Amino acid sequence: MKFGVLKDIKIGENRVIATPAEVATICSDGHEVYVQSGSGIKAGFEDSEYEESGAVILESADEIFSTCEFVAKVKEIEESEYGLMREDQIIFTCIHPAAHPEEVDAILEKKVTAFTAEDSHRYGSPNCEAAGKQGALMGLESLQAINGGKGKFVSGLAGAPGIKILVLGGGIVGKSALQVLHSLGAWCTVADINIGTMREIGKQYDERVNTVLSTKYNITKLLPEIDIVLNCVKWPKGCKDYLIDRSMLSLMQKGSVIVDISNDEQGAIESFRETTHENPRYIEGGVVHYCVSNIPSLISHSTSIAYAASVLPHFRSIMNNGVQKACEKDGFLRRSLTAYRGYLTHEETSAVQQRPWVKPEEILAISQKELDYAPRATVSRSENYYSDILI
Repeated sequence: MKFGVLKDIKIGENRVIATPAEVATICSDGHEVYVQSGSGIKAGFEDSEYEESGAVILESADEIFSTCEFVAKVKEIEESEYGLMREDQIIFTCIHPAAHPEEVDAILEKKVTAFTAEDSHRYGSPNCEAAGKQGALMGLESLQAINGGKGKFVSGLAGAPGIKILVLGGGIVGKSALQVLHSLGAWCTVADINIGTMREIGKQYDERVNTVLSTKYNITKLLPEIDIVLNCVKWPKGCKDYLIDRSMLSLMQKGSVIVDISNDEQGAIESFRETTHENPRYIEGGVVHYCVSNIPSLISHSTSIAYAASVLPHFRSIMNNGVQKACEKDGFLRRSLTAYRGYLTHEETSAVQQRPWVKPEEILAISQKELDYAPRATVSRSENYYSDILI
């Protein structure tokens, strides 16, 4: 199979989906690899390194799309790339389909087979770990006086107390942020809805981290003394409520910080609006907001290495076994199937955008096989199925 590595063109994106190490492995499987020139430059990988690993360098995205049966990148498919996709092509990237209806339109119109990478990780994405750890550091930077923050030091100084942190969500992102901040001496509280998660955190940190049930009431009580809030909650799409609404900003002291790592429109933070690396902060209600959507891009070399290693097994399975067999063998890959030959196969997108969908195992004709299990990716549910399907 001909596999193509695209250069990511989203503003502020520096990562690459495959490093020379992955290219060498894919080539050793007997496949051809084509890399768009400059794909790895911002992550520290030269074109010459890809060539030494067996890749052919092509100049443009147009050449990659027209040459390759399977193409991959890190972030969403951009509007300028919609017309380059072609029928029966395999696309693997972080599509975030529920939030991008125009992107879904293009994918369905072109009848590609598309996988949304963010749903494919059995052990959680390295991007989540990177976002949590680097997001914690950006929260500390945002707290500096030159950025509108309180000007407090994380662990305190002799006679000056350290800062108080509230981490919303105890998943991979939240635990990663907690690891950094606790190690630097911050006083940390984690809010979650899972008692098991809170018990695990307490045990890991010898009960030196406070935990609290994540409710609006409890958060309201905590906010007056919190210096930095880190939102690490994957908020249900379509939920009309917030964990922190605009009125609650007045409870926070001037110069406090909210870092919205989860970064969702209509997410857990009502005052959220997406920012970029070039202009990462804004102040609303006296509170500094840091809302950059691709925090892992700040540490593009480390993140690219970790992320590429995590998705390589998916690439190899798809190319070596075919889409059907790969989805049969790996439930996490199967649940990430977003579209197949013009049909939507992503339940959350169906629920949010009110589109008909079909379950991946049905359209792939593997329902009767012994399938590897994976939990559903989100709580969104849809009974809006296609009335008939012609394959």
